Amino acid sequence: MIETLAGAFLVGLLGGVHCAGMCGGIVGALTIGLPQGKSIQQLPYHLGYNSGRIFSYVVAGGIMGGLGLLLAEIVAIDKVQQILLIIAGIIMILLGLYLADWWRILTRVEAMGVPLWKKLEPLGRKFMPVRSPLQAFVLGLVWGWLPCGLVYTALIWSISSGGVISGALLMLAFGLGTLPNLLLIGVAAGGLQQFIRKLWVKRFAGLLVIGFGIHALWRAF
Repeated sequence: MIETLAGAFLVGLLGGVHCAGMCGGIVGALTIGLPQGKSIQQLPYHLGYNSGRIFSYVVAGGIMGGLGLLLAEIVAIDKVQQILLIIAGIIMILLGLYLADWWRILTRVEAMGVPLWKKLEPLGRKFMPVRSPLQAFVLGLVWGWLPCGLVYTALIWSISSGGVISGALLMLAFGLGTLPNLLLIGVAAGGLQQFIRKLWVKRFAGLLVIGFGIHALWRAF
């Protein structure tokens, strides 16, 4: 389990090249209206946003882990775990190709979540502009359901985790992996975004995630 959690954390961390493009604009929009001045004054708000976002990931991971457990009760558990590991491995390879800008097929996966986001987005707008870290947390809860191929990859992985708690822990580890990049984008903005948008950074991150996918397939077989 420790190996899986470490892998989920690294996938979230390496996925920062995707977070900069997908969520960088959102972070910028959320920053408007916050107390101006030193970045440290805005830190409690950014921690609020991201805590809410990660909490939503944990809830979704628990649901998906429970779904995997339910499948295991219907079909032989070893078969279910093997099939889910194969799916997770394939999805991680596709994610690596996506992060490296070699093949962006996961944009089609993201499109599947658009109908849900259209229903949730108006709810999020009701909490803007943000006036307190608690309000930022609530807005982060909504932000956590934004259609994202990176998050969907981790959720598919969490189905194979073996249960509600393990699925929630996997998504917690993944969410914590995404935290450094999004916090730095929020408080330091430009410089970090320019760095992680460099082609060699994307290719390096993509290759590492592809390596995780190949490892998952090796475990399955």
